[in-house]
Parts: sequence; C-alpha cells; structure tokens
Amino acid sequence: MEAINGLAMGFSVLFTPENLYFCFLGSLVGTLVGVLPGIGPLAALALLLPVTFQLAPVAGLGMLCAIFYGAMYGGSTTSILVNIPGEAASVVTALDGHAMARQGRAGSALGIAAIGSFIAGTISLVALTFFSPLLASVAISFGPPENFGLMVLGLVSTLYMIGGSTVKGVLMIALGFLAATVGMDIVNGQDRFTLNNVNLAGGIEILSVVIGLYGVAEILANCETIVKNQLLADKVRGLWPSFKDWKASWKPMMRGSFLGFFLGLVPGGGPVTASFVSYTLEKRLAKNPERFGKGAIEGVAGPEAANNAAVSGGMIPLFTLGIPGNAVTALLLGALVIQGVQPGPTFITQRPDLFWGVVASMYVGNVFLLLLNLPLIGLWVQCLRVPYRVLFPLILLLAVVGTYSANKNVFDLWVMLGFGVVGYVLRKLQYEFSPFLIAFVLAPMLEQSLRQSLVMSPHGMLIFAERPIAACLIGISLILVVLVFRQRKLNQPGGDI
Repeated sequence: MEAINGLAMGFSVLFTPENLYFCFLGSLVGTLVGVLPGIGPLAALALLLPVTFQLAPVAGLGMLCAIFYGAMYGGSTTSILVNIPGEAASVVTALDGHAMARQGRAGSALGIAAIGSFIAGTISLVALTFFSPLLASVAISFGPPENFGLMVLGLVSTLYMIGGSTVKGVLMIALGFLAATVGMDIVNGQDRFTLNNVNLAGGIEILSVVIGLYGVAEILANCETIVKNQLLADKVRGLWPSFKDWKASWKPMMRGSFLGFFLGLVPGGGPVTASFVSYTLEKRLAKNPERFGKGAIEGVAGPEAANNAAVSGGMIPLFTLGIPGNAVTALLLGALVIQGVQPGPTFITQRPDLFWGVVASMYVGNVFLLLLNLPLIGLWVQCLRVPYRVLFPLILLLAVVGTYSANKNVFDLWVMLGFGVVGYVLRKLQYEFSPFLIAFVLAPMLEQSLRQSLVMSPHGMLIFAERPIAACLIGISLILVVLVFRQRKLNQPGGDI
C-alpha cells in the first residue's frame, strides 16, 4: 500500500507541463542517441547534464533517465537496419535482427524489439516500485560506519564491471580517488593538491570530467573511423508482428524481463550483460539452436527485453543504497550529487517527491517510447543517413557550451579538454573509464563516512568490527576482492589479470 500511495504521489508531481515535456524530450533524445552510431547514452548524458542545472530535480533527472532507457529502444533500429549497434547493449540484437532485415522481415524485427522493450520496461518498473521501499526501509537505520561499508562495497563491485585487465581497473579506481582529493579538505579546510591554483580550491568539476571523458574522448575516437552505412530499407512495413512471431517471442520476452531486472541489480550487470546472457539462454533453450544468427526472432525479443529491464533494476541500488551498478548509473549518481541530493537509504524518506516523481516519469517515458518507435520508424530510418562529419562539430559545440554554462569559468573548459585528451589516450591503451568515474563520485562520501566513524568511535578502527552490519559489508567486500582476482587468475593463467 505504501508503494501504491507513493506512486500516486509521483504521478501528481509528474503531471505538470514542464515535467511531462522534459520526460518526452528525454525519450526523443534517447531514441535519437540510440539510433545514431557513435554517440551512445553515456556521451549524451554527459553533454546534456548541464541542462538539468536549470530544471527542477524531477524534470532534470526524469529527462536523464529517459535518455538512458530511450537509447536501449533506439539502439535496435541501427542494429537491425544497418548492422551497426547504436550502443553496446544492442550488439546482440544485430546478430538475428539484421539477418531478419536481409530476409525482408525488418518490420517484424523492429516491431518485436519495440513491443518487447515496452513490456519488459513495464514489468521491471512494477518490481522497482515495490522493491525499492522495502530495501530502503531496511537500510534506513544505517549510520556512518554502515555507510562506509556500503561505499566500500560499491567500489569493490566496480571490479565486476571491468572487462579487461583488473590491474588497469584498480589503477583507474586509484586515479579516481586521487582526482577526488583535489581541493579543500572537508574537515579542516586545508588545500590539498591544488598546486596553489585558486581554480582548484573547490575541487575538480565533475561536469568537466564527465564531458571530457565521455564526450570529447568519444568524438576523438569516432573521428578516426569513417563508417559507410548500407541501409537495407528506406521504408519499413509490417511493424506489427504476426501471430507466429508472437508465439515464438512471448516466452523469451518474459524470461528476458525477469533476467534483465535481476542482472540490473547486480553491480557490473547492466543492460550489456543482460542482453548477452539472455541471448545465450534463449539459444540453449531453443529446439533448433542452429537458427540463431540466421534470423531467429527469439534472438531479438529476449535481449531487447533484457537490456530494457536491466535499466530499472540498476536504479534500485542507485536510489536506495547510493551504489551505481554501471557507468551510466554512476553518471546519474553524479547528477544527483550536483543537484544537492544524496542518494542512499534516506533518499526515499527525505525526498519522496523526487524519488516517486522519477519512478512515475519512467512509466510515462516507457509509453512515450513505444509511441515514438513504432509510428515514427520512418523518421529514424532517415536519421541514419546523417554522416558523422556533420554530427561531431555540433556535439563538440554542445560540450563546450554545456561545460562553460555550469560555472561560467574558462578553466573548466581546459579541464574538459585535458580529460578528453587523456581519455582518448587511455581508451587507446584499453583502460576503462567506469572505475575512475565511480571512484571519483564515491570517494568524498566514503571519506566523510570514514572520518565521521572515527570521530564517534572510542576505539578507532574497531568500530567497523563492533557494528555487525558494517563488519558484514566490509567482510563481503573482502571476499569479493579475493574472488575477482582468483577468477581472473584462473581465466588468464600466466597473463595480465
């Protein structure tokens, strides 16, 4: 009943012209971002983050969330029609979706992808509505020691997001900590690592870091490769799936919905992992697995449902525990912090209007996306013709204007460009940005919780052993560290872990 009352309050908060407009705008931009190769939800969120500073928190955060799950919708269009995934979670969709397009069944593939995404998004949102208050009610009794344990667990969970070398990932976490310590000490007010530069006294602006790493570096990387797309169809017909398609797809949709939601809860899971796991599961359960890769509609329905469900699943640890499960939710965490909102166990009770307003916006945004993706498919097809040489100057202009508008400080532009160049080099060296960003966002909260715990403790560090929940969280973190390095060592004997 509490969840239903909260959701009703969320809809009452959402239903203003401004909030609905920005929810629709986020859905539209998210779809466009998914359709156009070379941008991706991370870069789009980073570039549009400054816009949210001028908006009410519900409108701003609702728009950012809509861009995230909207990109999951739009990414299938490019994968199916051009065989170039608009974003990483749609890589699997290209395997069977493009094969269906080559067989003249592009409409069925696009239709089942959009409808499956809508069904999965709705199921996962219902789970989000009822599960989040339950988890928050358990975590609301947390004090500084327990919060410290949560932050440690969040950082350790970052190791599961690392696809390459674990050592490189740990190094990026360390660099994130180092960058977060620049500025004024939160306790004694002394400058740290500012190099006597007054611009660094307030710390490194997170917006400059995010736009540099995910905007400028992305532009530099994409400009290296000019991809010529071959569009399979100018006009797409037959978007409504046939009875045979529905019969083959409804079970993969259901499995993908639940699988994606639970994988979204797991740190390091997220839409990309969910889509790959769903595809593997459907192939194993199929009576004729040799059909996969040759136009099996189950290979479109399952992964598309899974990656959309994972979006809602990932919001639960972000909102209720303050732990981001992937790079996009880490960026959303940064957006909340910039807005002066502290996500965590007390978020729902202290800001119920914001939490339930954002949840309600996700329900409405899911409907907007269905309406945008099916009737307007012809428009998205034409967007695929826009060359990247036209897009990247506009993206770069947006990055510069967005960074400068936050503080009206030219120094922030130099920070953005510096992180863009560094990010480009790190990308070439196969370093991942997600561990850096999560460490950069969590480090101040971790430091504050640690120092508060030590101030309130008569026995120093023993307070973390005396508080059962804190001890349990830290113990789980240690076990996870051992498991990560052990697994990496077993998978790569004699190699770089």
